[in-house]
Amino acid sequence: MLIDTYGRVATDLRVSLTDRCNLRCSYCMPEEGLQWLGKSELLTDDEIVRLIRVAVTSLGITEVRFTGGEPLLRPGLVGIVERVAALEPRPRMSLTTNGIGLKRTAEALKSAGLDRVNVSLDTLRPEVFKTLTRRNRHEDVLAGLEAARAAGLTPVKVNTVLMPGLNDDEAPDLLAWAVENDYELRFIEQMPLDAQHGWKRDGMITAGDILESLATRFRLEPEGEQARGAAPAERWIVDGGPHRVGVIGSVTRPFCAACDRTRLTADGQVRTCLFATEETDLRAALRDGAQDEELARIWRIAMWGKKAGSGLDDPSFLQPSRPMSAIGG
Repeated sequence: MLIDTYGRVATDLRVSLTDRCNLRCSYCMPEEGLQWLGKSELLTDDEIVRLIRVAVTSLGITEVRFTGGEPLLRPGLVGIVERVAALEPRPRMSLTTNGIGLKRTAEALKSAGLDRVNVSLDTLRPEVFKTLTRRNRHEDVLAGLEAARAAGLTPVKVNTVLMPGLNDDEAPDLLAWAVENDYELRFIEQMPLDAQHGWKRDGMITAGDILESLATRFRLEPEGEQARGAAPAERWIVDGGPHRVGVIGSVTRPFCAACDRTRLTADGQVRTCLFATEETDLRAALRDGAQDEELARIWRIAMWGKKAGSGLDDPSFLQPSRPMSAIGG
């Protein structure tokens, strides 16, 4: 079991498979990209599967989410999914992706054992997509979403970040589109995880702003805390159902008290929080010949020291030294 001093138990593991990405979203990284990790720094496929096995069989992990960077850029992704699906007990598996490569991989991922996907899409307007991502791939993302739905990687969730002056007027249109296409839309407040440290609290689009905008066109009924559990998204029933929309207010409506996550970076570091400024090195222990019991012990110690909150509500918040692309969303 992975428990911290506040009594929270981690059952959800986020695994970053690569720090690389084929988009350059303005809220994540600079246009020129980043200094990528070297191949020797990245965990191998065998190392990833072994650490997931330790987490599942010895530490009580029941959910595994593959992230990046862009996880579809990992050559061994399908094989990793297949091997994790064979674990006993079998964890539920999902993938967070920008969707560009889903059209060609959705069927293979479903066959390998992936349960569902989260796809990032911030706008319905191709020109705004190009401005936000610095790439002209809007049609590829839409095709990826359709392929995921057709393959049965459901519910297909769409993650959206609203940026002032770019797509902050699109919330109602995005929800109407999601309802029409049977996707579950989730708005995420912009978080301070950009490599260029350009995030500013003032002017960000808040959860309250999003809900106010949606209410101009839709009737929203809160699903409630009991239904939410440890999920990061507050959800609302749209126009009486069955569709729902979620809002993740990481900055203005933090959910740290119910957090059930632990994170493994692409280079084998345990992070107790997305906003943590410290990491615990599992890769070194693994490559030095540590047995599974020792890896589990190191992981437990790391999680025992998890802080009460993310610190985002502190005006002196210290932004993590590594951007989202390096630590997983």
